[in-house]
Amino acid sequence: MTAKNYDIKDINLADKGRLRMDWAAKEMPVLKLIEERFSEERPLEGVRIAACLHVTSETANLMKTLKAGGADVVLTASNPLSTQDDIAAVLVRDYDIPVFAIKGEDNDTYYAHLRAALDHRPNITMDDGMDLVATLHKERPELLAGVMGGTEETTTGVIRLKAMAAQGDLKYPVIAVNDAMTKHLFDNRYGTGQSTMDGVIRATNVLIAGKTVVVAGYGWCSRGIAMRAHGLGANVIVTEVEPLKALEAAMDGFRVMPMLEAAKEGDIFISATGDLHVFDRHHFEVMKDGAMMANSGHFNVEINIPALEEMAVSVRKVREFVDEYTLADGRRLYILGEGRLINLAAAEGHPSAVMDMSFANQSLAAEYIKNHHQELENNVYSVPEHIDQNIARLKLAAMGIEIDTLTPEQEEYLRSWSHGT
Repeated sequence: MTAKNYDIKDINLADKGRLRMDWAAKEMPVLKLIEERFSEERPLEGVRIAACLHVTSETANLMKTLKAGGADVVLTASNPLSTQDDIAAVLVRDYDIPVFAIKGEDNDTYYAHLRAALDHRPNITMDDGMDLVATLHKERPELLAGVMGGTEETTTGVIRLKAMAAQGDLKYPVIAVNDAMTKHLFDNRYGTGQSTMDGVIRATNVLIAGKTVVVAGYGWCSRGIAMRAHGLGANVIVTEVEPLKALEAAMDGFRVMPMLEAAKEGDIFISATGDLHVFDRHHFEVMKDGAMMANSGHFNVEINIPALEEMAVSVRKVREFVDEYTLADGRRLYILGEGRLINLAAAEGHPSAVMDMSFANQSLAAEYIKNHHQELENNVYSVPEHIDQNIARLKLAAMGIEIDTLTPEQEEYLRSWSHGT
């Protein structure tokens, strides 16, 4: 059965997508357990969900789980370069899920696809960067009354949503899946760390060992990038604006300095801050010939590409995901993956094993919204602790790991204040 309304590259890619989707599922046992329960209980029966996520093999398994729970799902891309076209095809062909996503789509097409997803009149939104929520509020306010709530999976999106809520502009509750312990401790650190370095290597085929890698920021994503770059033999420099994180980076053994100083030393620059112009004109002016810049934050604004274009006397694509900017003094600077998410532009995104926990959070957050939306205000909420703990427990069981439990005596001791030395 084929979805009637969709916009994808090629439905004939579905066989390849089927294989990749099944391969990812092997590493997603927690989501599989949730899917089995959802199939029996149908907790999302009749709920329309519009998801704006990276269209990957892992996301396909999330969509399958939501549909098993009774949801009426539509999917659109959250980044113009993050779609895996074979995955879009298999979702349309085998699951009758409308997908609006084509890898490499231009900006107009990207927003046309967001609007197509909103035509679904969602009761729940799932966002990865908040573009769907923003478009809904700005362009389709008449649909807001039908929205129970939403989820957000990125640091960038949560920052934007909290600003929106603080200004009184957010019109429905959103659960910050990104802030779940089982998300940011694992997905952000281990997933982003591995997949970012994978993207850099695939894009360039350079040896990381011996290079100076400058990592902007030391949040969970940047921690993972710094750790993996160091593990590959790089000399890692961290730049920060927050003193506690800078201190932590120094205690973890990394050199810490201002970006302007790091710009003179770096061979490879990677940003994952969620802010704009982390790499800017004054940094380009002092970078070494051959310096490469990549972004693992959600939007390509972390690199001031317009400023670099103004400085360049010529621009050419030297590899599929490498653009060379030649400056007036002859120096050549390189941007990887058009400054978009390098782990998805040039590679396959996070390993399935960490997305298992992230998408378990998405599934259970959607169920929670369905059951509790009337109790929630128009604000940004953390994932309820019992959901986080349950996902960790399921993941441990899937890994064959057992842990201790407190004895009644130990529980009583922790509740008491009267025991002393």
